[in-house]
Amino acid sequence: MLMSIMKTPGVYVVEKNAFPSSVVEVATAVPAFVGFTEKAENGNKSLLDKPWRIASMAEYHAYFGGAPAPAFTLSASEDGQKADLVSAYGRFNVTRETTFSLYYNMLLFFANGGGPCYVVSVGDYTSDPAADAFLGGINQLLREQEPTMLVIPEAVNLSSDGCKTVQEAMLKHCGYEMRSRFAIVDVFEGNKERTDPAGDVVNDFREYIGSNFLDFGAAYYPWLNTTLVQDGDLDYRSLSDIGPLKDLLKQEAEKSAIVGFSELVDGLEATKDDELTAEAKQVITTNHKILYQVSPIYRDILKEIRFKLNTLPPSAAMAGVFTLVDNSKGVWKAPANVSIAAVNSPCCTVSHAQQEDLNVPISGKAINAIRSFVGEGIKVWGARTLDGNSLDWRYINVRRTIIMIEESIKNAARAYVFDPNTANTWVSVRSMVSNFLTSVWKRGGLAGSTPDDAFSVHIGLGETMTPEDILEGIMRVTVLVAVVRPAEFIEITFQQQMQKS
Repeated sequence: MLMSIMKTPGVYVVEKNAFPSSVVEVATAVPAFVGFTEKAENGNKSLLDKPWRIASMAEYHAYFGGAPAPAFTLSASEDGQKADLVSAYGRFNVTRETTFSLYYNMLLFFANGGGPCYVVSVGDYTSDPAADAFLGGINQLLREQEPTMLVIPEAVNLSSDGCKTVQEAMLKHCGYEMRSRFAIVDVFEGNKERTDPAGDVVNDFREYIGSNFLDFGAAYYPWLNTTLVQDGDLDYRSLSDIGPLKDLLKQEAEKSAIVGFSELVDGLEATKDDELTAEAKQVITTNHKILYQVSPIYRDILKEIRFKLNTLPPSAAMAGVFTLVDNSKGVWKAPANVSIAAVNSPCCTVSHAQQEDLNVPISGKAINAIRSFVGEGIKVWGARTLDGNSLDWRYINVRRTIIMIEESIKNAARAYVFDPNTANTWVSVRSMVSNFLTSVWKRGGLAGSTPDDAFSVHIGLGETMTPEDILEGIMRVTVLVAVVRPAEFIEITFQQQMQKS
């Protein structure tokens, strides 16, 4: 009851808030993946082109299905052409027919510390992958407020122009349309060495990525040789046409003294699992195990298939690393000097000297290296955004920390919309923001020996507002923060001194 409407004699109780509203820190590690899935359904409800939140691979299986069936072609290598396999029976190439890989990238994400995330399915495994499908999936994310990262690992499966279109759209979405997300992009054909005769893949990436919103994205090189697909996941039916394989194995059987080898090869069929009985599946498993033991060429073919399936771009793994670092140390810790799980090796070796151009190029478009260190494993060895020349936004953790602070304070400030634009409100807003930033400083997110050194909050008439601002209903708040930056370069100086005894 308000004091102004007291009309009856008596005792009235008036409660006043002693503390300002608090700022709730927004989540920082919620990536959104856009790609193709086996299915997209929640019961009878379609999830196609709809962002859907999951927290584990079990939920992914329930809503989006499993991996695409491996589909490879075995063909003889032409003269002068690089061959995947070289045997006593000829030179052969193993070519992948489908490029759907989101399922494997999700495995890599969760293996590296991934947690809750969003998946936008833009088609199934019968779809024709195109840049427009990914662009449509990005647009669907405009309605979602929770995701803080954008990852589209299948973009590298498009043509160079298609990949360029998608990655430019990712940066625009994060840096212009939302300004609350960070894009993790991959170098197109990043499984190749920079000295490849076809061209320097890193320089090509820097040229096509453009120059807009670079501080809202980061790229990593090279791709990764993962351990996700094992020998037990494959058999001869991974080849869409086993005719060339049977011809090759027949030649091997003719030179072999193994009894029944030739008859076994004659009976091979490429029937899919959904068309087989349990007994037929057992026969296929037995045939596969026998061939794997007696045929070197068969082992080599499956090894090449496994190698191609396990070669993945690093963006999904990095989304997992971002999540792991955020949850264990805070968003202000640079997501670097961290090991990557479920990986055998980088596709290319990057030396100390070779990383100089990756990290500090003339163009400023820094590419973070993934390197293998003896005795330490495979580590992320870079923490820069694509805007490496910017002193403000050079580091990934700085940009993402500012995003967290901005979004947290913005959400809390909504409580004061339409409140009187007076000193009482200004004091409440200043206290609310200062309390939040003090908690961030105590956890190590801001630099400074005292809170006054770490941040300052300014609001008030004559300080951040003019009388005209008051008349127009504008409340201006200025927040200055000193975000911690990584010790990227450590210099240790040694010199000799005179003998003292």
